[in-house]
Amino acid sequence: MKLFGTDGIRGEANQYPMTPEVALRVGLAVGYIFRDQGRHRRIIIGKDTRLSGYMLEMALASGVLSMGAEAWLVGPLPTPAIAFLTRDLRAEAGVMISASHNPFYDNGIKIFGSDGFKLSDDLETRIETLLEDPSLDEVRARGEAIGRAHRIEDARGRYMVYLKRAFPENLDLEGLKVVVDCAHGATYRVAPELLEELGATVIRIGCEPNGLNINRGCGALYPQALQQKVLEEGADLGLAFDGDGDRLVLVDEKGRVLDGDYVLACLATHLKKEGELWGDTVVATVMSNLGLERFLASEGIRLVRTPVGDRYVVEEMRQGGYRLGGEQSGHIVFLDQATTGDGVLTALKVLAVLRKEERPASEVLALFEKVPQVLKNVAVKEKRPLSEIEGLSDRLRKAEEKLGERGRILVRASGTEPKYRVMVEGEDRELIETLAEEIAQYIQRLLG
Repeated sequence: MKLFGTDGIRGEANQYPMTPEVALRVGLAVGYIFRDQGRHRRIIIGKDTRLSGYMLEMALASGVLSMGAEAWLVGPLPTPAIAFLTRDLRAEAGVMISASHNPFYDNGIKIFGSDGFKLSDDLETRIETLLEDPSLDEVRARGEAIGRAHRIEDARGRYMVYLKRAFPENLDLEGLKVVVDCAHGATYRVAPELLEELGATVIRIGCEPNGLNINRGCGALYPQALQQKVLEEGADLGLAFDGDGDRLVLVDEKGRVLDGDYVLACLATHLKKEGELWGDTVVATVMSNLGLERFLASEGIRLVRTPVGDRYVVEEMRQGGYRLGGEQSGHIVFLDQATTGDGVLTALKVLAVLRKEERPASEVLALFEKVPQVLKNVAVKEKRPLSEIEGLSDRLRKAEEKLGERGRILVRASGTEPKYRVMVEGEDRELIETLAEEIAQYIQRLLG
């Protein structure tokens, strides 16, 4: 059994493994592991705006209470808010119910330790083992030891105060017009309200969740509506979050979409100028564009790459003592202030740079030209280790020979879906399109 991927457990809601029964067992395991690791026995439980969040929230809470721990329910809040609240409320663990950027019919479970960081592989493995261990049922609480549930009414306010402190006290957003697309997700109240409190004029889209419309044609994965709105309103900047609010994609005043690579370039150069970029190093994944690496090198900044997944970025940052890292997809991590990617915090950092520079977003953010990059998603019936896909290594070797030193190829299995990701990068657009398609079709024929 392998339930935990690169970002927790994920799948179609009400189908294995995202069933109330599994969620109950996860609650039991989390309650059992963490109930004796602190004084309070508190387990924070948050969710995004999916319909199935109610079902899984109740199941998780029941498991936690059955083990004699306390379930502190905070309702719809971004994933980074759960990481923050776990530390702020001195809880033993935090659980977020979300499938991030996936459609509403999917859901997932992410778990944070008392330090606000995602659980280690060892702890995730221990939880998986406990799910099928019948002895777990023999250690449930009895009598007055059964846990209590609490609903935390000021959770959103606590998180907003924390975010506001990350914005320079001598600055405000007066005179800035910002379009905010919250993907009908977890940031639908936090992001626009916070920006308005700081003085910005905010135009809202994707801020009317109904349980079914999260990520539907909006948010970080679908910024087209945001592009149009920015141009219509003559806005200074557009902000697109994903369903659980841990990633951010930007649209400048000219309607250009700018992903996490541009954000990293902007913030890294700004921090270096101020002498605050620890180790003059940025951490990113193997998916970040070659253009970013070349630009940072020209600025005297080193780029360290990790496997895909913000947890691997954070691990490298912690080991190396680096301050800034992130993913092309828009997960940006500020290790001096947060333990995971935070879209709203990232937005505030970018807006602070815009305010200090007093220049248009297109000049502050679009700092380099990307090397052409093609990404193919290949849906399959089963995922195997790449080394077990017959003939794939030979095909990749021949494709790399055609590219030479002018590009690179990356094939990986998705950590959250039954898919492979094929990325080909290089100066010759026609060549990389052809190579990506050939590799994708080969995998599809064998495993599709």
